Amino acid sequence: MVKLLFTLSICILLADYAKSFSISHTRIHLSRLNGWVQRDNDEWEWQEDDPNYAASVATVLLSAPSATPKLPAGSYKPKQSLGQNYLQDANTVAKILRAFHKDATRHQASVEHVVELGPGAGALTDKLVETYGADKLHCLEIDERSVDLLRNKHPGLRVDHQDVMQTDYPALAQNVNHPLVVIGNLPYYITSQILFSLADASHFGAISSATVTMQWEVAQRMVAKTCTKDYGILSVVFQLYAQVKCHFKIPPTVFYPKPKVDSALVGLHFLTPSQLKQRLAGVSPSHLRRVVNMSFQQRRKTVRNSLRKLSLEICQGDADAASALLDSAPLPRPKSVQTAMENGDAFAKTQLLPDDWASMRPEQLTPGQFVELTRLLFGPHVESDGDNIKLGSKVWRKLKHGAND
Repeated sequence: MVKLLFTLSICILLADYAKSFSISHTRIHLSRLNGWVQRDNDEWEWQEDDPNYAASVATVLLSAPSATPKLPAGSYKPKQSLGQNYLQDANTVAKILRAFHKDATRHQASVEHVVELGPGAGALTDKLVETYGADKLHCLEIDERSVDLLRNKHPGLRVDHQDVMQTDYPALAQNVNHPLVVIGNLPYYITSQILFSLADASHFGAISSATVTMQWEVAQRMVAKTCTKDYGILSVVFQLYAQVKCHFKIPPTVFYPKPKVDSALVGLHFLTPSQLKQRLAGVSPSHLRRVVNMSFQQRRKTVRNSLRKLSLEICQGDADAASALLDSAPLPRPKSVQTAMENGDAFAKTQLLPDDWASMRPEQLTPGQFVELTRLLFGPHVESDGDNIKLGSKVWRKLKHGAND
């Protein structure tokens, strides 16, 4: 009898343990967020996608455990006026740096020169110096406190006291004699303008890749598909100019102070000027900007209604000509676009403008179709290889930002 009671007690204990384990396991599973796991103490922890991942030497350095980034003691506090949210989690820093290394070495064997935008207190900077060396890193920082901090901490590191909105990226690339690889924890309030500055710099082949943090909402817009609410100007521009990948979502808890929204790490691989010209096939980026911006200013209207004012301007006030222009049939695809499509180019396959384009809404048109719509409105209406067009230094960024042509 005693033996039977003992056996029953053991079974009950095992059942309680299994139930507890199941609840804990379920909670961890349900709290999973793109590789992040929320533990029972509500703290977030990164969990590797593939525990058998075989990393390169540089990636091993980037993934190695390090101390949690600390802010200097005293009056060094993030400035709200500069949109500063400092990274304070070592696991996040390692994950960002590993993604950066993959982006930076996608089209080149090694990382020779890195430009970091807004290093702040140096959470990313410290790891970049450790992995690549201070001589290969160039930091751009507007906060004098950070400039002094990083110069004292890393002798030999180039830290320029500079506004990233005014940076001449083509000149930086010319100084090192090759395209730049960029990394940065971008301030939320100027994220779009920094991205547009990089797009303009790609006109000169100045940017190879960029791995940057931003609001989750902005990242979703950049990778959005047609016919979705997130699809807009950012989608058209960066899916035309680059290959865009949203690496992963970042919770607010890894920043100080904690932002009110989720963030994301995004990787961009920019096209070379010749590749971009092949896609544009003679279309001016400045003309494309006008068409895209005016279309999405009234995104609930049809393209015909959104572009009525622009077509009237193109036709110099002739209402009949403007109406006829908006009723025009699509132009034949340029030979370069047709050849790219026949060779399996995914972008070229989506570049044919539909016959009913004027009755569609802007979110229904692909980036390639916006190129063809611009060609229909502005030209060229004859075959062009695109080599004669000037891409320009200020197309997408604001006129007050950066050097003029």
